[in-house]
Amino acid sequence: MNKHSLRRQLRAWARRQFYSLFSSLGTLLGHRLGTAMTAFVLGIAMVLPLGLYMAVNNLRSLDLQQDEWGAITVFLHSRVSEREALDLAQLIDHRPDASAETVSPEQGMDEFSRVSGFGQALELFEENPLPWVLLVTPQLAESDELGAVITLLAAWLEGQEAVDIVQVDHKWLQRLSGLLELGDAFVSVLSVMFSVAVVVVIANTIRLDVASRSEEIQVLSLVGAGESFIRQPFLYSGFWYGLLGALLALIILSVSVLYLQQPLENLLDAYGNSFELQGLGSVEAAAVLLGGGILGLIGAWVSVQRYLRQLRAGGMLGRR
Repeated sequence: MNKHSLRRQLRAWARRQFYSLFSSLGTLLGHRLGTAMTAFVLGIAMVLPLGLYMAVNNLRSLDLQQDEWGAITVFLHSRVSEREALDLAQLIDHRPDASAETVSPEQGMDEFSRVSGFGQALELFEENPLPWVLLVTPQLAESDELGAVITLLAAWLEGQEAVDIVQVDHKWLQRLSGLLELGDAFVSVLSVMFSVAVVVVIANTIRLDVASRSEEIQVLSLVGAGESFIRQPFLYSGFWYGLLGALLALIILSVSVLYLQQPLENLLDAYGNSFELQGLGSVEAAAVLLGGGILGLIGAWVSVQRYLRQLRAGGMLGRR
């Protein structure tokens, strides 16, 4: 086979593919209500795992002030004097993995009075009930892990005689990290489940389409059309179903982001945190569209292959 003949065959193959691609879209648009209903069902199925994925990503990018959460709050016994508190702070400062800041009972009372709003009521106390407090900040080397350093430092602090309570704020970050990992697992599970649902919905839709055109399929087979030629328009129909469902899912997700943006900003403003809800990026959106199209192809392939196998077993396919 020479180059000219090969080039001609490739052009003919490309023309046939483009014709099937756009003619199948025209067929779907000819049944707008049915196509819209199917695309809407597919969009709802796709938007659920996408919404959870977006929520997990936004939580991961939220400014949680992790440097502050990594601090350790050490409450000393009420009998501890100022000299003992300063000595313990100096001892901590000599460690290579930590630094300490002291908070006197008077400073603690002033801050509590300012934050709580109970200033006049607190004046009724004859003595200041607050103890000395040390704010210990871990100092990390490049190879150190924050969780491991905090665990060792907290254990050492708990062994000091002057220490009453050691409060490790980092545990909240560990819990949040665990919740994010659980969210990732849920995203994976939901993605698989709803991908199967999308394939099943498209396969059932294409099955009805194939069944309604069974006579046309038999005629094509009688005049010599191969299974790949018969299968081609249905595969493209499945592709369009998946693509339209993914496009609708992205639209629903974008509208949801716009709707939730302002209430979320109001909530985070109350906590002193500014945050902008992020949707999917262009690469992620393209991946969703491509994934929807591939799921549509898979569903259509399963449905058409099953129907062709039934026709072949019944002797209605390939007779001349």
